Amino acid sequence: MNDITARTRQLKEQGEVVAGLLNRLSDLNVIGSALSSERDIGRLLENILNAAQKITNADAGTLYLLDAEKQVLTFEILRNDSLDIRMGGVSGTPIPFYPIPLMVDGKANHAMVVCHAALDGETINIPDAYIAEGFDFTGTKKFDAKTGYHSRSFLAVPMRNHEREVIGVLQLINAKDRVNSAVMQFTQDDQQLVESLASQAAIAISNRRLVQQLEELFESFISLINTAIDDKSPYTGGHCARVPGLTMMLAEAASRSQQGSLKDFQLTDKDRYELKIAGLLHDCGKITTPVHVVDKATKLQTIYDRIHLVDTRFEVLKRDARISWLEGVITQEAYQTRIEQLDADRDFLRRSNVGSEKMSDEDIAHVQRIAHYTWTDVAGNEANFLSTNELENLTIRSGTLTADERQIINHHIVVTIKMLESLPWPKHLKRVPEYAGGHHERMDGRGYPNGLKREQMSVQARLMGIADIFEALTAKDRPYKEGKTLTESLCILGKFKENGHIDPELFDVFIREKVYLEYAQRYLAPEQIDEVDESKIPGYQA
Repeated sequence: MNDITARTRQLKEQGEVVAGLLNRLSDLNVIGSALSSERDIGRLLENILNAAQKITNADAGTLYLLDAEKQVLTFEILRNDSLDIRMGGVSGTPIPFYPIPLMVDGKANHAMVVCHAALDGETINIPDAYIAEGFDFTGTKKFDAKTGYHSRSFLAVPMRNHEREVIGVLQLINAKDRVNSAVMQFTQDDQQLVESLASQAAIAISNRRLVQQLEELFESFISLINTAIDDKSPYTGGHCARVPGLTMMLAEAASRSQQGSLKDFQLTDKDRYELKIAGLLHDCGKITTPVHVVDKATKLQTIYDRIHLVDTRFEVLKRDARISWLEGVITQEAYQTRIEQLDADRDFLRRSNVGSEKMSDEDIAHVQRIAHYTWTDVAGNEANFLSTNELENLTIRSGTLTADERQIINHHIVVTIKMLESLPWPKHLKRVPEYAGGHHERMDGRGYPNGLKREQMSVQARLMGIADIFEALTAKDRPYKEGKTLTESLCILGKFKENGHIDPELFDVFIREKVYLEYAQRYLAPEQIDEVDESKIPGYQA
């Protein structure tokens, strides 16, 4: 009977051991799945160490990564439950320890347990550090003496990636009995489970690093495109950097909003990255836009400002008038009147050439009258004072671009969409072309290139439109205008809301959440940051 009872007890204990092992295997599978989906490298490393402690019931642990170039192991995550120590990872507390060198005086550092594990690629399982031979535990003993801790059992497991390269070491300290919490040696089951976890962890870390490297490479290519655009047009060089910055500010403000349709607008980390990429690429099509159009500072500018040619013609007419007076063809009074008229006309054309103010019908008629003056050109032929092209440019009502040149500028968005839609975007970046390609659309459907209305556009595309306009209004590096103050810019933006150009809800968020001020403090000159009276901004509803 006693034999049966003992046998029953033995079977029960074995069953509990098996059940416990199965539970830990199940935990390992869950952990492996979680590791493969974690995008943040800091949280990934922390999850690895937490998982290792959980499946072994270890009291403490450290995760090291190998810096192959410097040949050192760097502390990444450090945990000690008994001492309530949390360093590295997402804890926000930096680890104050120097990296551990793999080589000392030109020789492999096998005296350190973690270095030996990294150098030989083998697991080290030590029952008691205080009686272990072959390893240097001086630092451990100093730590114990200082803190009152007793570091006993150690398990150091190298982390190998899919190419069998050691990329780090996972070290656990003081396995604890799950029943009475007594410190014990790490078992063979513990070792095998951690080795399996370390293998999964190394692959997860390598994959995350690879993704980061690809993302960095991709963003470097974007930077390369923007640099090319900047080199073509130094006047708009900051635009490609400022618009994404403002876009993300407004996006975060919109995600905080609890009013109207925006109360359902939320951003995940993936959403943020997708929008960031779209912002960086929103003007990539400008790489095909002729520089003389992008940088056209005055109406007569091409490679140079042709107003100087017009000035020369005025000097020719003034010379001709002087000759007529000297030859007695006209009186001195008529000569003086002619000179005063030519000087006035020259000054008028110079002002008209700047394009800073909208031209009235009277101004346009004045230019047309001047255009019909005649002069003798270098070939000795009588010609109109202004060529057809010069007349077209000098009678531009607003700005410095002709209708054809504005079409060339506008075409950049068509090129942007074409370029972006031709790329094989991964799933989490599929909407980049739509976000980037919609920033010149209007809420009333009168924008370009597709004439979309508000309900046909994503929130991201709509908020990028506001960012693009506000950046252009406040930019102080444009050759054809001065950067406007906050009040001037917000009043213009408010009128854009009233005439159906921009999204009304996002405009109100832009003001209410003071996104404009956050942007100004980061990017604008002090003289542009005036005191804004929000109650006087057109269209704003608090």
